[in-house]
Amino acid sequence: MALDVGALAQSILGAMKGVLDAKWPTIKDYASDQATQLAKTLVKIEAEKIAGQITAADASVLLEMQKNAARQVFLAVEGMGELLVEQALNAGLAAVRDAVNKAIGIALL
Repeated sequence: MALDVGALAQSILGAMKGVLDAKWPTIKDYASDQATQLAKTLVKIEAEKIAGQITAADASVLLEMQKNAARQVFLAVEGMGELLVEQALNAGLAAVRDAVNKAIGIALL
């Protein structure tokens, strides 16, 4: 099963929106960009895992790096606290957990 960047990004963004609702007018463009970046990272991990080019540990590190980048973007927005950022990221990734883990063949999320 090949993961689709657009579909993943929309699922991640939709889940983030539920958490970020009060900040949505301010954060929506940033959230959209970060959802897309997370989706691209997940698709890259899938491709590299299928090709045998990445281990589960390396995949986890790569995903964590992208999550850290997203955290920094969100935290730069005035009024975004760490708890809200973590809740948004967790909700976004939970929305795609089953599809990603199945496609990659490991429990990444």
